[in-house]
Amino acid sequence: MDQQIDGKHLKDSFLGEELDDAEIEALKSVMTIKTPAKGEFLAEEGSSDRHLYLLADGGLEVLTLQHGEPTHIYAMSPGEFAGTRAFVDGTARSASLRAQSDSVVYCLEPGPFETLIGQHPVLVYKIMRAIFRITHLNLMRMNREAQQLANYVYKIGGRY
Repeated sequence: MDQQIDGKHLKDSFLGEELDDAEIEALKSVMTIKTPAKGEFLAEEGSSDRHLYLLADGGLEVLTLQHGEPTHIYAMSPGEFAGTRAFVDGTARSASLRAQSDSVVYCLEPGPFETLIGQHPVLVYKIMRAIFRITHLNLMRMNREAQQLANYVYKIGGRY
């Protein structure tokens, strides 16, 4: 079965929430699809893979190696994306992605994405803004979790 990228999945995602129909079509033209089966790794920690992954359907688990064993960090839901740092600056992956169920993932590589700059500069700007926005949200979540942990360790701000 040859799958096609569904514009509604893109529009309903963090990546596409600001895009109009023409921009969705332009973005679809440079994306590919992967369909990892349950338990299959989509990306490996330490790899040089530069894809930005958008979960369209199913579930992905973010894992990192601790003492040589994969450790659960986060469970992604449809509409979320991963791989922003590798996509933007080409650094090695800091975590792995494994399918929690049979999944559909839309993939964007820097090269094809950059071909949109000439004809669709506003689209490129909106995508980069979405990447910044999700990175900022992740940073705020991590800061909140660190503060909660500090409150627990130092027994402040609550009943312990």
